[in-house]
Amino acid sequence: MKFLLLPHLPRQDKPDELQIKELVDGAVLAEEWGFDAYGIGERHDRPAVSSAPPVLLAHIAALTSRIRLFTAVTTLGMLDPLRAFEDYSTLDNLSGGRLELIIGKGAYPRSAKLFGVTPDNQWGLLQENYEVFRRLWEEDNVTWKGSRGRSLDAVEALPRPLQSRLRIWHGSGSSPSSADFAARHGDPIFSSNGSGPVDRYANLMDHYRSRFAAYGHDPAQALVGSGTAGYFGARTSQEAVAKYRPVFEARLAVNRTFDGGSIRYDTVEDWIAGSSVLVGSPQQIIEKVLAQHQRLGHELLHIHVDGEILAAADHTATLELFFSEIAPVLRRELPSRSLEPAVRPQSANQALS
Repeated sequence: MKFLLLPHLPRQDKPDELQIKELVDGAVLAEEWGFDAYGIGERHDRPAVSSAPPVLLAHIAALTSRIRLFTAVTTLGMLDPLRAFEDYSTLDNLSGGRLELIIGKGAYPRSAKLFGVTPDNQWGLLQENYEVFRRLWEEDNVTWKGSRGRSLDAVEALPRPLQSRLRIWHGSGSSPSSADFAARHGDPIFSSNGSGPVDRYANLMDHYRSRFAAYGHDPAQALVGSGTAGYFGARTSQEAVAKYRPVFEARLAVNRTFDGGSIRYDTVEDWIAGSSVLVGSPQQIIEKVLAQHQRLGHELLHIHVDGEILAAADHTATLELFFSEIAPVLRRELPSRSLEPAVRPQSANQALS
């Protein structure tokens, strides 16, 4: 099992400058703790401040050396595909080929509206922009005409990326169309595995694997990542629940203020029992992840700690506990493939040097 750390939920009583700094500091700590990857989401309204993932990740790349750099997700349908290519290809070079994209149509209507994206066209724009983004990455000469009057004529997009084929994960919480699209292109899929029961997401992963084979890809190459609704581990379940309760209550308040009340649980006990959240003792968390893996077959797991309500010592201690007692067992019990990149052949300048 590989582990992706996502930043905690922002607080509205902090300046944006401080919140951005904390996103960067979290990535440095994630590498020190032993995470395989760190993710920055793209969102263009409150409560998030991460509207420019390639900028944040480029800064993080300069401060780290090993950790994989994910977007989680990038809303590719809202972006100009050539501009997105230029940003992410530059980041790929700056990071030494550590870039990974998770793309999605985005679940936040307020953000989509800023870019003229509607529920009627968001899926088509995501597919269209993915297709040309992939071509720009892998071809040196691209001609393309988009549906919104955007076109390219024999374009060589620069700089050329370091990775010859970028791994693009397709983020999906409930859409069979997203799973089918990922399978058609032989790409991996990342299930949000969020606030609902695991069977909802497991059915989607079953559909993805079925379509992956139907499109003629080697079923052994299908790759699945999975999210969680949060993490907090402690020595005992009683301690974990007690310390996590105010975190859940604060998160519930933010969810109902900004995100339309998508969390359907009123108590922390129901949240722990019904969702994918990992709260409890190390053994309880290990057993829950193993049970989820039985249904999802995932190789990458995202972890996030909603740490603003926690004391700093508790935030650090729970992540240290994860890597001292939980991660080693999951890595042993659930072997997974490497995330190392496929790097382009050396350039002519490199060959002559």
